[in-house]
Amino acid sequence: MLFVDTHSHLYLEQFNADRSSVVNRAIESGVKYMLLPNIDAESYSALKELNLSFPKNCLPMMGLHPGSVKENYLDELNFVEKELFSNKFVAVGEIGIDLYWDKTFFSFQQEAFIRQINWALELNLPIVIHARDSYSEIFEILEKEWKTNLKGVFHSFTGTANDAQKIVEMGFYLGIGGIFTFKNSALSEIIKKIDISRLILETDSPYLAPTPKRGQRNESAFLPFVAQKLAEVKQLSLAEVAQLTSLNAFELFSLHKFLQNE
Repeated sequence: MLFVDTHSHLYLEQFNADRSSVVNRAIESGVKYMLLPNIDAESYSALKELNLSFPKNCLPMMGLHPGSVKENYLDELNFVEKELFSNKFVAVGEIGIDLYWDKTFFSFQQEAFIRQINWALELNLPIVIHARDSYSEIFEILEKEWKTNLKGVFHSFTGTANDAQKIVEMGFYLGIGGIFTFKNSALSEIIKKIDISRLILETDSPYLAPTPKRGQRNESAFLPFVAQKLAEVKQLSLAEVAQLTSLNAFELFSLHKFLQNE
């Protein structure tokens, strides 16, 4: 079985002691591809180093995370723009709006999101959206900026049934991760009604480890636990979930084309 972890921060310091082992463990678990969303200028060197170490497995994105949008956001955006237009990436991400911790820089987050959407359109790349306490704000921007060739995923989806339906109607995907496996999660009933053609799998490592690994450092090798939960909800075999979600990931991120060009 082949899996694609569409969202994994394996370059972060939590993996400094055993990063290569973590990647190899994922590959041995069937998770052949791990997509690496960027956070900001400071995070990129570690991300790039991991990509260079595993160029056929750990594939880079470029973007400015909304949590890193501060007073210096224009400098950060300049960095993102320079990298996006001079190197190859599978997506613009992760980008979006986060109103959970702090709304101080909301207007800056909106501007950063819009600018990065437009770069994605120019480069024909998908966007990887971070939405936390901000689905309505993100929908409002997407409805204004949306073009027929804009594509992407709402990473770590935790919205309502209405949010899920709106995402599907816009032609976007839902990223399903560890939260989906939690006993107290309402996501199973929502995801049950979403066609699997709109779903991709992720870990968001090192965060949000799935049941039965909850509370541990998450890693890409844990992705099959998310897949198994999805198989139960959709009444499919694990092999079918692996195949279908991997096909979705390859289509969204144009992975065949990206890997051929490496």
